Amino acid sequence: MEVAVRVENGRVVCGRCVLADTALARMRGLLGRRALPTGEGILLRPAGSVHTAFMRFAIDAVFLDRDGTVVKIAHHLRPWKTAGGRKAKAVLELPAGEAERRGLAVGERLVEDAPA
Repeated sequence: MEVAVRVENGRVVCGRCVLADTALARMRGLLGRRALPTGEGILLRPAGSVHTAFMRFAIDAVFLDRDGTVVKIAHHLRPWKTAGGRKAKAVLELPAGEAERRGLAVGERLVEDAPA
């Protein structure tokens, strides 16, 4: 299933975001992909940490609490690295640099919509 993720004020963060809310979907994540285009991502829920083992590219990992508030952003997480967020209940994985390009900041609340 795909969703669009935006900041509460309407600013789009991820126009085409795969919702990974089953164990199998979370395990697969972004494995097997050669890249993640701008505007795409994956929302892992529930998840408090991520790893980039076996991945071929760097990502930004945006950690969200139960209300969708950004609690941490791991920028340019390279392959074979891990990251976690205290109190995180979901993780939005975006292309490396996308969090900064979209102006994401800790404390902002993200919401999900039907894809645009």
